[in-house]
Amino acid sequence: MVKEKKIPQRKCIACQERDSKKGLMRIVKSKEGKIFLDPTGKANGRGAYICKDSECLKKAIKTKALNRAFKIEVPDTVYENLLKELEAYEG
Repeated sequence: MVKEKKIPQRKCIACQERDSKKGLMRIVKSKEGKIFLDPTGKANGRGAYICKDSECLKKAIKTKALNRAFKIEVPDTVYENLLKELEAYEG
């Protein structure tokens, strides 16, 4: 009897859809307070997951989902940088 490998599931902070870890993009807040996209999913820090879609990130910006996920006030400039990074990653 072969045991199936368990695939870790994560939830998008914007649309609440569940997907595999690899199907979502990780946003990381490092100990220094820097917030950035982590396509590898291995960077150190607190992580929040979002769909690999700029529309989901726009929804997260509108609802201030990252503020809740990281328990801090995230500046608008950080949201703008994340949006640019995600759009560059998509295209």
